[in-house]
Amino acid sequence: MATIKDVAKRANVSTTTVSHVINKTPRVTQSGRQ
Repeated sequence: MATIKDVAKRANVSTTTVSHVINKTPRVTQSGRQ
């Protein structure tokens, strides 16, 4: 199973960004979610 850290590294974003996407916070733009 992939961790948030794994996803962030692969997507070249921070772990905070991955967390915001998972929790559907409005801080991440639609293009950032993709």
